[in-house]
Amino acid sequence: MDYRQLGGSGFMVPALTLGTGTFGGNTELFKAWGQTDVAEAKKLIDICLDAGLTMFDSADIYSKGAAEEILGAAIKGKRNRLLISTKATFRSGDGPNDVGSSRQHLTEAVDGCLRRLGTDRIDLFQLHGFDAKTPVEEVLTTLDGFVKAGKIRYIGCSNFSGWHLMKSLAAADRYGLTRYVAHQAYYSLVGRDYEWELMPLGLDQKVGAVVWSPLGWGRLTGKIRRGQPLPETSRLQSKASNDAGPPVPLEHVYKIVEAIDDVAKETGKTVPQIALNWLLQRPTVATVIIGARNEEQLRQNLAAVGWNLTAEQVKKLDEASCVTKAYPYWHQAFFKERNPSPV
Repeated sequence: MDYRQLGGSGFMVPALTLGTGTFGGNTELFKAWGQTDVAEAKKLIDICLDAGLTMFDSADIYSKGAAEEILGAAIKGKRNRLLISTKATFRSGDGPNDVGSSRQHLTEAVDGCLRRLGTDRIDLFQLHGFDAKTPVEEVLTTLDGFVKAGKIRYIGCSNFSGWHLMKSLAAADRYGLTRYVAHQAYYSLVGRDYEWELMPLGLDQKVGAVVWSPLGWGRLTGKIRRGQPLPETSRLQSKASNDAGPPVPLEHVYKIVEAIDDVAKETGKTVPQIALNWLLQRPTVATVIIGARNEEQLRQNLAAVGWNLTAEQVKKLDEASCVTKAYPYWHQAFFKERNPSPV
């Protein structure tokens, strides 16, 4: 397993991370992802550790905390062999302070994560979304306090806009507070918006990408093709999952999958392996979060490392997945002389 530096920190993370959104499955949304229990989680974690995948990502809202509880139970006796990343910010209760990134909510959230995970520290803690109602200075001083107390080792954010992230980094620099070194962001062959502003920002400010949903919300599993019905076991069959995920026109998906099929014939690799390998060659990408309902899916995804697509194969996939950018990004493309694309 390849290990990479996370952003501007000295923290090394594996190229692949196992996401635990499939652990639990006790809500309509997460049931569509998977229903892994403790026994199965232990098997998946052992397979990961044997392959050198040592980081496991969760969140306080995954199956209402059950995902963290299952992860915590599954790693007992193995804590020093692995890294844990988790997230908080989204609503976790009915109270007025059970949401956001205020000092009140983050303190409760971090303590809750530690309790459910059965650990004394979180290696990478990320804000699940931007809270426009809490001053960034309050957010950052709170997170900085957790780092100094030893509860958190490194901090990151998730699903921020470019200005959200830059405002936060500027405030951290202004007051000498702990900086975000990671941005957990949606990025895939069927969703390349990350490249427009967040990737250049990540390069400039040394913020590493922790990629979520690298298979485009289940669209790049190899089971979705032109003229074929959706597979029965797919998150795309769930209305709750579809409503929560990124919209992508089916014609765009078919075009990309057909290009991947061409590359698959040349490489002997599967559709998911090619989609994951493409991501691992992109600038700023530190680690890609893979999911797995079972051992077979996990082993297939683990085989996305240890080889690389050729430049010509990458170009073929780039061309098939290219879309018209939103303003001002399409206009900036005319000024490549002084405003080059990060890719």
